[in-house]
Amino acid sequence: MNSNSTRRSFVKTASIGTLASMALSLPAIVKAAVRESGFKKIRLDKDDVILFQGDSITDWGRDHSKTIPNDTGTLGTGYVLLTTGQLLIKYPELNLKVHNRGISGNKVYQLAERWDVDALNIKPNVLSIHIGVNDFWHTLTNGYTGTIDNYINDYHALLDRTKKALPNVKLVICEPFGVKGVSAVNDKWYPTFDLFRKAAKDVAKEYDAAFVPYQAAFDKALELAPGNYWTLDGVHPSIAGEALMARTWMESVA
Repeated sequence: MNSNSTRRSFVKTASIGTLASMALSLPAIVKAAVRESGFKKIRLDKDDVILFQGDSITDWGRDHSKTIPNDTGTLGTGYVLLTTGQLLIKYPELNLKVHNRGISGNKVYQLAERWDVDALNIKPNVLSIHIGVNDFWHTLTNGYTGTIDNYINDYHALLDRTKKALPNVKLVICEPFGVKGVSAVNDKWYPTFDLFRKAAKDVAKEYDAAFVPYQAAFDKALELAPGNYWTLDGVHPSIAGEALMARTWMESVA
């Protein structure tokens, strides 16, 4: 065997070994991130309506004119679609109906502005909210003047309103995350952005919600591959990052 063939064989073997290692390690990494968060899961019941809400990370490719549950146009092409697929495979007997109403660029107060139509009128039994990155990020890039206090107060008001209208709703609070060193996320984010992450976790505790520890999952995933493997810009996930989000959501919730 010549040297080029030997090198090709080595690279192929190394690549297969790396992929195998990642496949074996990622579930353990997700389990560890969720276990360390210390939150309970919720129970899914037959005929539950599940609603995903948030910003562009949740929106990601959905057709805003579509409202049919369990439809790829409604769900988009990101973590919501991947999570829904896992839910429907795991619980075919439950007849779950999954919706997505994420809108790019949203902050908590913008969720509130459309909450009757895009949340309460859907009457979800399970409401998953992933919001917070824009509440901080846009203070750096878009001239937004909101503070951590605005985020906390707006989040409380939104959930109080939700619980009043839907007292039995099962809440899922997803942690806002950033992957440092990938284009958009740099030293200017810290330590302030950590306050938004903590606030989301505190809200989950206060409202007895399930909590999805996305930052911990991405931090642990960096042991397997660099940040630009998991995200496009430190905020928006790549395909691998979407799969990581879906797996973390499933491990945290169902």
